[in-house]
Amino acid sequence: MKAVRDAVPIDAVVSEYLQLRNAGGGNLKGLCPFHDEKSPSFQVSPSKGLFHCFGCQEGGDTIAFVQKIDHLTFAEVVERLAAKAGITLRYEEGGYNPSHQRGERIRLVEAHKAAAQFYVEQLNGPEAEIGRKFLADRGFDQAAAAHFGVGYSPAGWDHLTRFLRGKGFSDKELITSGLSQDGRRGPIDRFRGRLMWPIRDTAGDVVGFGARKLRDDDNGPKYLNTPETPIYKKSQVLYGIDLAKKDIAKSSRAVVVEGYTDVMACHLAGVTTAIATCGTAFGGDHIKILRRLLMDNGSARVIFTFDGDAAGQKAALRAFEDDQKFAAETYIAIAPDNMDPCDLRLVKGDDAVRDLVEPRTPLFEFALRQIVGRYDLETPAGRAAALDEAAPVVAKIKTGSVQREVAVQLAGFIGILDQEYVVHRINQLAQWARGRGGDRRGPAPAGRGGARHQQQVQAAPVPSGPALNLRSPAHRTERELLKLALQRPELVAPAFDAYGSDEFTAPPYTAVRECIAEAGGAEQGLADSREYLVRVLDATPNESVRKLITELAVEVFHGKSIDEAYAGEHLVKVRLRAVDRRINDVQSSLARLGSNVAPDHLAAAQNEVWVLQQYAQTLRNHGADAL
Repeated sequence: MKAVRDAVPIDAVVSEYLQLRNAGGGNLKGLCPFHDEKSPSFQVSPSKGLFHCFGCQEGGDTIAFVQKIDHLTFAEVVERLAAKAGITLRYEEGGYNPSHQRGERIRLVEAHKAAAQFYVEQLNGPEAEIGRKFLADRGFDQAAAAHFGVGYSPAGWDHLTRFLRGKGFSDKELITSGLSQDGRRGPIDRFRGRLMWPIRDTAGDVVGFGARKLRDDDNGPKYLNTPETPIYKKSQVLYGIDLAKKDIAKSSRAVVVEGYTDVMACHLAGVTTAIATCGTAFGGDHIKILRRLLMDNGSARVIFTFDGDAAGQKAALRAFEDDQKFAAETYIAIAPDNMDPCDLRLVKGDDAVRDLVEPRTPLFEFALRQIVGRYDLETPAGRAAALDEAAPVVAKIKTGSVQREVAVQLAGFIGILDQEYVVHRINQLAQWARGRGGDRRGPAPAGRGGARHQQQVQAAPVPSGPALNLRSPAHRTERELLKLALQRPELVAPAFDAYGSDEFTAPPYTAVRECIAEAGGAEQGLADSREYLVRVLDATPNESVRKLITELAVEVFHGKSIDEAYAGEHLVKVRLRAVDRRINDVQSSLARLGSNVAPDHLAAAQNEVWVLQQYAQTLRNHGADAL
């Protein structure tokens, strides 16, 4: 076993699955393939032949790495590495017998390897003329077909099945592999009379096929892919990844196209970072593959190419839903006349393909314009509806500075002049989402950065008790809500955590709200109420605020029944007063300007008032359910 381990360097094996960079001291580092992480904690020591992840504690030698990542037995890994190193294994009598005890994965991979060779050979036969013409019509010559391993499946019932039986594969293995399927008289070929693209995993093993219909009498779908098998999961494979992975890692850039011929066209045009999904939408498992190759740094770029038709736009919006799983910047590229890269190369040449995938439009901008474009932005109702649909999308952006920038752009797309209103709306939605579990660290204070907000709290006069006007209905309601947040957080979280500091009118209460936010929000009190209060007190900027929090934490409630209804009543009252204040502020501003107000500003202000009035009415009608 030592000979096998020493013959295949661990860094060469690991590099087939993720990008490694210098970590100093002769070690290499990368994003761990065994758990999700944002910064690399997975280290490889080539000199010691070992790997270790300081995040999930996985570790071991080359054999252990391959065992875990490909779910193989010890014997299967030794055999694979030995074959890679050109080492002949000798089996002791009574021990592991390769002819009878080969692991399932290795047997299925070998069957696919043999099938791929069979299909390639068939492409040269007279029956495959229709396949060769298909390729030629799309600009692919014999050399291109050979480079991508494109082949042809004969139109008969069992050509491949009989071939693989002759190679020693059992009917059970052929059915399990997905290369054959049950017929009335036994296994028959799954793919018949089609052009065949081998689909390889990151390590370069053929694990499935994509088959393109060529004849009108073929009643099957245009593209037929290998079904789900022990070695093929369509959500976990990317066509072309074996050819593209080195250049993706080297350039920190990946181009996602829609089809096999698009990958071929891109690579032949010099865009060697192109890959495609296999019969499914681009999703979370695909992102994991790319993240490990891109090293997921902020300078990395992922460019999606989609047709400009309705289906392409829908695919782009689906991709945007997963956008925040990347640290990389994401863009969209749409060719003129809605051509895909394959057609573009035919019509305008290689230069046009290379120019297409140069980043043009950020994916978020495209997605938001598609959403906003569905509404009549000439009317207040249309602008309000556009904001209602687009705001939750922007609220999903995790980085605060980016979220604010996109919110400002969204205001421009819709035509709302009051950018801060849109920013505030999105900020509240983001805090609400975090309060529901999207981010257990708790929300940041609405509309403020940490250092700046601390300064504001410290600068504010923070009298306690007597200085407050407790006869004021607003102050009484705010005080009661803060007591609920401190003493009974389970009744107000997570809704309370979406409230901004400006929704509390008394400066001392604003300061308390800020401290709760600094402590991670009221939701933090659900797990351990004592620790939660300690964290709130630790966040106080001065002794005055500390005393007020202590006071609120022990003061009795004014209500007889302290339950969800009581909490909901106070949540609604505080929010409703904040909405009414904003309406009054906007209307007062318009009144002061009189006839001097610009038409566009007037329209935006009127739209904001209309939206706020609708929200206020919903709060009055539905209470806490409208929060």
